[in-house]
Amino acid sequence: MEGSGGREKEHLLSLKVMRLTKPSFIGLTPVLCEANDIAGGDTLTDIKPSLASVKSIPSFSVSEMLTLPQNFGSIYLGETFSSYVNVHNDSQSTVSDIQVKTDLQTASQRLTLSSTTTPNNGDLEPDGSVDDVVNHEVKELGTHILVCAVSYAAPSGEKMYFRKFFKFQVLKPLDVKTKFYNAESDEVYLEAQIQNITNSPMCMEKVNLEPSPKYNVRELNTVERTQSNETTFGKLNYLNPMDVRQYLYCLTAKQHPGALKVILKGVSNIGKLDIVWRTNLGERGRLQTSQLERVAPGYGDVRLAINEVPDGVQIEKPFNFKCQITSCCDRTMELRLVLTNTTKGLHWIGVSGKQLGKLGPGASMDIDLTLMASIPGLLSISGLRLTDQYLKRTYEHDDIAQVFVYTSLEGA
Repeated sequence: MEGSGGREKEHLLSLKVMRLTKPSFIGLTPVLCEANDIAGGDTLTDIKPSLASVKSIPSFSVSEMLTLPQNFGSIYLGETFSSYVNVHNDSQSTVSDIQVKTDLQTASQRLTLSSTTTPNNGDLEPDGSVDDVVNHEVKELGTHILVCAVSYAAPSGEKMYFRKFFKFQVLKPLDVKTKFYNAESDEVYLEAQIQNITNSPMCMEKVNLEPSPKYNVRELNTVERTQSNETTFGKLNYLNPMDVRQYLYCLTAKQHPGALKVILKGVSNIGKLDIVWRTNLGERGRLQTSQLERVAPGYGDVRLAINEVPDGVQIEKPFNFKCQITSCCDRTMELRLVLTNTTKGLHWIGVSGKQLGKLGPGASMDIDLTLMASIPGLLSISGLRLTDQYLKRTYEHDDIAQVFVYTSLEGA
């Protein structure tokens, strides 16, 4: 707790404000000595009877005793600021019509936290007090000013008024960075890196991704083989100061009209990260990020995706693979398929120059293709060309997928 303010000489009342916060364990810096050192025996004997030491392990750096905070301490974004406001009648006279108003001034707004009046018909006897506890979940960084205003009527009937200001800074507790990874299967992977930038450890109670209405989310931070939902970080789910932890989420677009356009085009809102942690003796903090935006990868006018391809094929034996062509533009195209042998040892089987027909905006079509390998090794499928007959524009697709080609002996 921290006390601020005092009695003003021209006033009959005094105002005190104290921050309410949890105590902390007394920290020790034990001096360790070997028993056979010159001062070893005497030093260990002096440590053992200390009230601040743990009886079973006297050289432990944290004691069993608690200490009340001696200063205002640090306040972090997402925590709840609690304060005790006390107005005391220091005079020998009875005052009346007392009103205590507590506001919080931030860089963007002024909030009224409480407004109290005296009981007993508004009279406050000598040595009487008006007490109040205010709470506020801190949602802004930077300078905050607690404004306490007191008004009352003196015994002569004169209206009296004074106020005091208590300034404090709100600091950033976490550094959150995000990265997006786009998979060929239309899945989007979000990696959230969270760093503890406070001065004390924190226990991560919850780190959830709340998706936007366009997406479904699957979190990948638990061990699937266990039934207790154990996290991948182990049973002790805490972060030391300056430690960084990565959380991973998989997002897929919901199946509704226009869902494909959400994946393929423009900037889309993914959702918000909701982070809850506890510090010290269970003090709770919570942060929610703004909407995370993901820029869709540029596929051009036509996107080619692989639906099915074998991992390994035997040399000189034809094999099939399936792919999907999707229009990413706002016009209708009439496509023609041309196959060229651009990879050494890998040959297309089929008709080149085949007309695929019309493909509307956002529409898709599946095609089946056949190849044969003449040399062993890891070969890359390339040489697929799509030509738009309307604009005479050709879209080249190389390194579509890779297959491992083995001989009959290796296959056996």
